[in-house]
Amino acid sequence: MSATIDSKPATEKLTFRRYKDGDNQWDSLSEQIFNASYTHKCPTYQKSAPPCQASCPSGEDIRGYLAIARGTEKPPAGVAWQEYAWRRLTEANPFPSVMGRVCPAPCESGCNRNEVEDFVGINAVEHFLGDYAIGKGLGFTKPATSTGKKVAVIGGGPAGLSCAYQLALKGHEVTIFDEHQELGGMMRYGIPGFRTPRDTLDAEIKRILDLGVQTRLKTRIGSDVAMDTVQKEFDAVFMGLGAQSGRALPVPGADAPNCVTATAFLRAFNDGRLQHVGKRVVVVGGGDTSIDVATVARRLGHIENPKAADRPELVIVSKTAQDVAEVSARQGAEVTLTSVFTIAGMQANKHEIDHALAEGITFRDGWAPVEVLRGADGRATSLKIAKCEAKFIGPKLEIKVDESTAQVIDADLIVSAIGQAVDFTGLDGFDNGRGMMQADKNYQVPGKPGVYAGGDVLRPHLLTTAIGHGWIAAEGIDRFLRGEVPEKRPKIDVHAFDLLRKMAEKGLKVEEAPAEYVRGTSSADFAVHNYDDRSARHVIPHQELFLGHFQYTPRSVRSVTTLSAEQALGNFEERLEALDEKRAVTEAKRCMSCGMCFECDNCVVYCPQTAVFRVKKDKSTTGRYVDTDYQKCIGCHICADVCPTGYIQMGMGE
Repeated sequence: MSATIDSKPATEKLTFRRYKDGDNQWDSLSEQIFNASYTHKCPTYQKSAPPCQASCPSGEDIRGYLAIARGTEKPPAGVAWQEYAWRRLTEANPFPSVMGRVCPAPCESGCNRNEVEDFVGINAVEHFLGDYAIGKGLGFTKPATSTGKKVAVIGGGPAGLSCAYQLALKGHEVTIFDEHQELGGMMRYGIPGFRTPRDTLDAEIKRILDLGVQTRLKTRIGSDVAMDTVQKEFDAVFMGLGAQSGRALPVPGADAPNCVTATAFLRAFNDGRLQHVGKRVVVVGGGDTSIDVATVARRLGHIENPKAADRPELVIVSKTAQDVAEVSARQGAEVTLTSVFTIAGMQANKHEIDHALAEGITFRDGWAPVEVLRGADGRATSLKIAKCEAKFIGPKLEIKVDESTAQVIDADLIVSAIGQAVDFTGLDGFDNGRGMMQADKNYQVPGKPGVYAGGDVLRPHLLTTAIGHGWIAAEGIDRFLRGEVPEKRPKIDVHAFDLLRKMAEKGLKVEEAPAEYVRGTSSADFAVHNYDDRSARHVIPHQELFLGHFQYTPRSVRSVTTLSAEQALGNFEERLEALDEKRAVTEAKRCMSCGMCFECDNCVVYCPQTAVFRVKKDKSTTGRYVDTDYQKCIGCHICADVCPTGYIQMGMGE
């Protein structure tokens, strides 16, 4: 087959051109210092936050562990690069195997590599590192001493486990209270096992417990144990209650017994009680949870003429179990997912939507539920829906329904996946009046010293968001227990590469920076000369990179098993396969290391004055690879122009 070639001239300039035709105005007064081929400006080395890290709710040092995987940053002697990268990653997130599978990866949406061809497969590398650590039996290092302070963590979901992990690393004694039989929260009871294999989840939870974290399971604070009792026994409390109560459909007839919430449905499935559903299942939603419900329903199928006691709604509500012996006779279910949004506007992951479509799930996008129609026995027989337009006006969702377009979808089971709610039974004093809790930027509950909160109890969002809340809350709790004033959180609140720590790790002498060193520090040994860590305040955009350095390189995509409707029935195997080591390294090499040197040598090669030179190996580290001889430098700014990562910026030299 011959290819069609478009011979028309390009209408847009290449993205990597720093200056465009007609650009002849100064952007700022400081730029007027330039004069012909030289200037009084000289290169400075400025570490910025890459957009991937700034987009990661758990604050992972993504650029850092990708640099280790690609070989730019070297591990200490005797440490495998995989372990070193995993330890860098887990400084923020103790669940890389789980999150590498299920996180919707906002980091990839923000990736500057999208301006070249396609984002870096950050999730795929995280998945590889997480599985490597489990395979090698890697664990966290328990602190040598204990502070003697005791912290209660209420809720064993991602927020609570993250907080417990960070507190245990700081030497505090932590006890997790959870009303369930096992830890994991929504990772266990809200996401099906074919997306988060339970042995993987168990392994990552066990590492946290191995730090000495205690548990009190099947214990609900507010009913089994009073909150006052907890506060008397412990020095601080973290409330990671989660939002595991679903929201019913806000339409007439929604109180029918076979209208259930998504959280109750998934809980029954993940408990192993729900073995089959009705022949016709309708799911109302549009987010990841609704896709999970729909794909689970497709796998469970239905049983002809089930016993009355085995009706799915009775199993979901009463917490009994269906007869497993009947499973062999199950047949496929007709599953329909309705959403007020179009498919393009749904919040669910696109690849999960694609899988659902491939499995034969029918989407009625742009339709709103109007009424649940019921039979003489009170059970729902169908759902009436109508065409609608949905849009957000500020934080509020407005839906305009066209009643004249109403249609009816027959249903044996209707599942509402339109949101979650917090159960404040016994804890009413913490409800902010809107069904959630309030907290400041350190996640401390206002007016309640020593009480912190995080996760869905603040705002239902991503699992990785809850993990980030747990980390920041642990920082606040630690300061509270030490009697210190709460710190002001940085604008870009993430884990970032620490140059001084890296120098100390290599055995280089680290001197404290004298107060008079503001600029002109080329002769100092305490850090890189004219080095500025602005990663807490500046996210580097693609315009500050030299994109012309990067060649087209296709992304290494993980193998995913796509099932048909027939293949999905009864198939609960994992669909996502991790990258092998070679492909994980190849993918890490696609990282453009935005805002940090990745040792490409462009500045050394292109400097016409030979002013930029490599630091001697015995004194060099990541981020301290090149130096500038300011006696030779004329400020021609070529080094800054050819720096692919934007690490070199032109600043005032002495």
